[in-house]
Amino acid sequence: MTDTAARLLRLLSLLQMPREWPGSELADRLGVTDRTVRRDIDRLRDLGYPVVAAMGAAGGYRLTAGTALPPLILDADEAVAVAVGLRVAAGQAVAGIEDASVRALTKLEQVLPAKLRRRVRVVGAAVTVRAGEGPTVDPEVLTTLAAAVTNRERLRFTYRDATGTESHRHTEPAGVAAAGRRWYLVAYDLDRDAWRSYRADRIERPHPTGARITARDLPAADPADYVAGRRTDWATPEYRVDVTIEAALARIAGRLGEEPNTLRADTATTCRLTATRDDDPTWLATQLLSSGVPFRVHDSPELTAALRVLADRLRAALGE
Repeated sequence: MTDTAARLLRLLSLLQMPREWPGSELADRLGVTDRTVRRDIDRLRDLGYPVVAAMGAAGGYRLTAGTALPPLILDADEAVAVAVGLRVAAGQAVAGIEDASVRALTKLEQVLPAKLRRRVRVVGAAVTVRAGEGPTVDPEVLTTLAAAVTNRERLRFTYRDATGTESHRHTEPAGVAAAGRRWYLVAYDLDRDAWRSYRADRIERPHPTGARITARDLPAADPADYVAGRRTDWATPEYRVDVTIEAALARIAGRLGEEPNTLRADTATTCRLTATRDDDPTWLATQLLSSGVPFRVHDSPELTAALRVLADRLRAALGE
């Protein structure tokens, strides 16, 4: 690579990866000498890019956050992946993300070479993205939740349940997961001494406390599995489910922890869940009740029993 400008762009692309690059490895990647790499690093610094160097055997060069936004350099596969990701993001239930995703996608497609633009459009034509329904999440709330997970900090927030009742929660976040075009925070509730999942659109005024999170084992493979009801501490036997739900498939899909092809549309306004499941029937019963739509259980003794237990609890709570 003899062209200096092209070499600098390639060097900047490598430095954007989150790691430290030994000078010898950069020289090998660029096909130049170590001395040329040092000169190119100085050129990038002169242009305002904060490249720092760490000494020692494990040291090297890396790009840190600065006041200038460096040009984002993507290879062909990365460009296609970003474009498809933006198409999917346009259908997610995050307030304002649809317009921002479309604007970013438009800018990206304008600068893509014709060959890559065709690839993006071919993939995009095969990907069906349905606009999100129901409440949306404030992006700042979602950012705060994710930051608390990443920084392993305890989090306090106000939570509104399905009835609109507010309560104050003190939690140790484990992760943020998306399911059925909704976002959930999975966290250990310190006041209730139990794991919980919270709909992000019902979380208000979240703020990290600075206190560190206690090491705990999540009773699921990951937060997404916890939200889907696939918990490892239930160890329940398999049971059969056959339920008709009086709502469009798009409204329910992903909310019941269903496997692919187990929830199908019956009509434009109804869908049917038929499956053999190994999660907790009480969890499924709760999800069906919280969906806010009528449903009929055709054949599932375990689910029927769970619904009866919940009905007894409701009657007791109402003093009946």
